[in-house]
Amino acid sequence: MTALQDRPGVQQAARGSARGVRRFWRAVVEGPLIHSYYALAGSVLLLTAIGIMMVLSASAVESISAERSAYSYFLKQAVYAGLGVALMFALSFVPTAWYRRGATWLLGLAVALLGLVFTGLGSTVNGNRNWIVVGGQSFQPSEAAKLALCVWLAAVLARQGSAVRDWRRALWPSAAGFGVPVLMVALGQDMGTVLVFVLIYAAALFFAGAPLRLFGIAAAGAAVLGALAVATAPHRVDRITGWLFGECGATDACWQAQQGLNALASGGWWGVGLGQSRLKYNYVPEAHNDYIFSIIGEELGLLGTVLILALFALMALAMARVILRARDPFVRLATAGVVTWLVGQAFINIGMVTGVLPVIGVPLPFISYGGSSLMMSLAAVGVVMSFTRLPRRIPVPSGSPRPRTPSKERP
Repeated sequence: MTALQDRPGVQQAARGSARGVRRFWRAVVEGPLIHSYYALAGSVLLLTAIGIMMVLSASAVESISAERSAYSYFLKQAVYAGLGVALMFALSFVPTAWYRRGATWLLGLAVALLGLVFTGLGSTVNGNRNWIVVGGQSFQPSEAAKLALCVWLAAVLARQGSAVRDWRRALWPSAAGFGVPVLMVALGQDMGTVLVFVLIYAAALFFAGAPLRLFGIAAAGAAVLGALAVATAPHRVDRITGWLFGECGATDACWQAQQGLNALASGGWWGVGLGQSRLKYNYVPEAHNDYIFSIIGEELGLLGTVLILALFALMALAMARVILRARDPFVRLATAGVVTWLVGQAFINIGMVTGVLPVIGVPLPFISYGGSSLMMSLAAVGVVMSFTRLPRRIPVPSGSPRPRTPSKERP
């Protein structure tokens, strides 16, 4: 082994690899921040375009069987995508100070919308009361609450500064602002969204510098509450037991997970072809929604699934550059919350489809059918894109004298 390491070729290859890693790290940390703007826009637009295409492929059969147009889901998703992209680019021009000043108003509006769920405007979908319907159009307030929580937590924790190292200061008032929307979503029985809220709060506390022992205590408490939530709901018990033991029938809770895995397996390396899925014919429930990743695997194969993962990785890398380069704690914390939300939700969804996690019921960002999720995800990216437009240095006004460095007096 030593003789192999002493060879000039091996040493040269090792030095070249080290230089490559250093160049990559320098480009990530020191390169122009505007590159993250284009990386975010490109990756998210590609994910959205793929999502619209796959919604059409996965939903056409279900629409026809329900005696609707084969393009009904596709057209709705396309409209929401257009509105979301316009909103994303509009928010990318909003000054950072506006987000900081309006954080409390945003959270208050989100809580008010969540309250409407429990009025006559509320609607229940698949056992979750998490929607409001106005004029025949439905909206999911919890999606807007995710973005509002990211911005509000960033404003509060950034204002506290180093005081968050004391666990009491870290939890107040952040725990109150986090607890109100989470409690309202939990009352609507949407535990998948509650999990995403918890990830956002944990990321905000971690990047703010909260003591690590706080996370250990919080994890233990979350485990107890999660066990109680599962034990008190028979359908969640069925999902957990089905995930653990994997014995399913046509009416069992893990039927959906099993069919999703079958779709992924039948795709192979290259897939069966776009639009040629067989398991979307009423075998995979929610094929255009929570389980759309399985249809991507079946129709586009491993290549298609890797492309989705690569685009999410590019988006995460672009946001990581913002976190590394940001001098403003608010920018760093808000970006950390958004990337944790989007990437964490994608991880939960893909883990659910691949059998790594039990069926939780969260959509795949930018790809699954759902106008509320798509628009708010695009809006969140627009907020982070606005952070990449910050100038690298504060310009000196043309009419003011420039500061001079005092020169040493000659003896």
